[in-house]
Amino acid sequence: MAYDIEEQEKLDAIKDWWDKNGVKVMVLAFSFALAVLGWRGYQWYEQHQATKAMGYFEALEVAATQQTDESKVRVLAASEALRNDHAKSGYTSRGVLLAAEALHQQGDLDAAKDQLQWLAQNSAEPAMVDMARLRLAGILLEQADYPAALDLLKNPSEAYAGLYADRRGDIQYAQGQLDQARSEWEQALAGLSHVAYNQIVQLKLDALGKE
Repeated sequence: MAYDIEEQEKLDAIKDWWDKNGVKVMVLAFSFALAVLGWRGYQWYEQHQATKAMGYFEALEVAATQQTDESKVRVLAASEALRNDHAKSGYTSRGVLLAAEALHQQGDLDAAKDQLQWLAQNSAEPAMVDMARLRLAGILLEQADYPAALDLLKNPSEAYAGLYADRRGDIQYAQGQLDQARSEWEQALAGLSHVAYNQIVQLKLDALGKE
């Protein structure tokens, strides 16, 4: 009988505790279940978005290898989809850079500029921003917009300092400012570590002759 009374007291204590805290427990359990479902849903969504971005990138990559009006339309469409719907994806920065190169090769400098301007302003990857600015300056050089090109080549990251100096030298040379060009190319030569690229810069300096 003592055992039964003790058990009853335990049951009554549990019942009293549940009456006081049961609703809170249910709410917490429900909230936890929603959080788990929400996290899994988010993971699925992110994976789904990454798969879509990869699909657009691959379509752009194929179109970029072709040199037709139709391929140009597909390059622009895929790039637009990446920029509008997947701006934060790693595929987007690389896809936009690829689109710019393809459009440049097809002679559409304004369309290539649009791609590079977007990349320079929107990419979260510093290296991609530096590359976009460098290539955009190259297009502006082709269009003889020298002040705008030079403005893009200010304050590069250390990794791109040599390349930026080389491009500034090209711009100064195009304007007939040979001493400034020589100074920039010498700076580029000091900052570049790639042997083949160094040889190109040295050829430019050799072509200028000695001071």
